[in-house]
Amino acid sequence: VENGYQGCIMVPTEILAQQHFETLTEYLGKQGLRVELLTSSVKKAKRREILENLELGEIDVLVGTHALIQDDVVFARLALVVTDEQHRFGVDQRAKLSNKSQFAPDILVMTATPIPRTLALTIYGDLDTSMMQGKPVGRKPIETLCYIGEKRNAVYAGLVRQVQAGHQAYVVCALIDESEGVEARSATEVYTELQATYLKNISCALLHGRLKNQEKEEIMSRFAAGEIKVLITTTVIEVGVNVPNATLMIIENADRFGLAQMHQLRGRVGRGKDQSYCVLLTDNDNHETLERLQVLRDSDNGFFLAEKDLELRGAGQLFGLRQHGLPDLYIADILQDIGVLIEARELAKKAFQNPQMLREIESALSSQFDERFQRIFYS
Repeated sequence: VENGYQGCIMVPTEILAQQHFETLTEYLGKQGLRVELLTSSVKKAKRREILENLELGEIDVLVGTHALIQDDVVFARLALVVTDEQHRFGVDQRAKLSNKSQFAPDILVMTATPIPRTLALTIYGDLDTSMMQGKPVGRKPIETLCYIGEKRNAVYAGLVRQVQAGHQAYVVCALIDESEGVEARSATEVYTELQATYLKNISCALLHGRLKNQEKEEIMSRFAAGEIKVLITTTVIEVGVNVPNATLMIIENADRFGLAQMHQLRGRVGRGKDQSYCVLLTDNDNHETLERLQVLRDSDNGFFLAEKDLELRGAGQLFGLRQHGLPDLYIADILQDIGVLIEARELAKKAFQNPQMLREIESALSSQFDERFQRIFYS
């Protein structure tokens, strides 16, 4: 901005956008910089004013949701593009934002999801990567507990005690509704059950991905304001939710979640000064399941947990739709062969500097991966 350019930050939810807007206004407003917020909730007159000032270069930093990639959003001199929780956006969406500038903007992508180093090299090999580790000052470690189903009543009695002490809580379920093919307690089922029993006189709400955006935002705003004490939800609260008064996270059927995902969910509590707890509930008491959950109980290192998850569940496809299971590598082991992976990357960089070899590589990859190659290679 001091050099006469603009910056923007795109996030997946309106609540997170509001949080970033308030933080940046506090930091940058003192320097006399103008920060604006653009989401689908912005009224037409205000939106028109923002777009006009943005194109004139009078707005220094724009914070927003997917609204930033609409065709009528035009920057005067965009030079820095930040995408937070970048895994929630498609490749094309991120590219569309950076393509709004003729100045080849610098790009920063951020995620709170720990990624194993081996996968980070594969997926983000063309980026300089930085890892921020440790907790903000003043936060206490979250105590993680693991119980089988017979302790469920005691766990929910503990939930009531937390609310009576003035705190809030999350109950996370793997499914929205019951499914014949999956043995797991759904969010709808748990919500109905708790409303009639433990939460009979306690304000609670059901939150999941099928609700309209406006409904989701309203529920989250009421939870953040302390009006709702307990949120029964799916993994939609995995990112961008900051409620320091929430001190308890109960994960139903924890065996159905990945370690890294539960670590991400666990991060929704422990954001204030009070001691927080994460309770893993499972009806599956076989040794292998309990041993895996104990890994999460004993560690709060997200990168260690991500590596362990990769080891236990497999990496999924690098070029495809499958999110877990065996990767596209037929011989190499993505965990054990890190040295070979790095060497292959260096050789690939050299090959790309040879125009003839580059043409041959493009031809081979195009025939192997069809239009997926074009989308990945040129984004």
